[in-house]
Amino acid sequence: MKKQQPHTVPKSIIYGFFLLGLFSAIAFRIIIVFQHIEPSWVRPVWYAGVLGYLVFFLYRYSISKKRKKAITEYGLIEKMRADACLSEEDRAVVIYLLSSIKKSMEDMNYYIIFILSILAIIGDIIFSFLL
Repeated sequence: MKKQQPHTVPKSIIYGFFLLGLFSAIAFRIIIVFQHIEPSWVRPVWYAGVLGYLVFFLYRYSISKKRKKAITEYGLIEKMRADACLSEEDRAVVIYLLSSIKKSMEDMNYYIIFILSILAIIGDIIFSFLL
């Protein structure tokens, strides 16, 4: 049985999941503001954040598993250690892995989550003193 060659998903899917992760990050960080402004919004916003992260991290998990499966199925680490010649199929998998990592927006997602966390802390401190 021939292995199914891995491939990256279209940019629209990548951007869609990036925005979902961003939405969830914002939801969790804005809860602290809603506690001061409109406490009745805290619970719905929390659920929106949790459900968004549920879908987002399930997607990220599947990408991670797909990458690891490709590395294992094609024995790429062993071939690289042995300085073995890569077949055309092996090269296609290496291109998939590198393309997948390059296309991924996870670094931007982590950076934005970091900035939003700082802003949430600052916002809470400001609202704590104002209200």
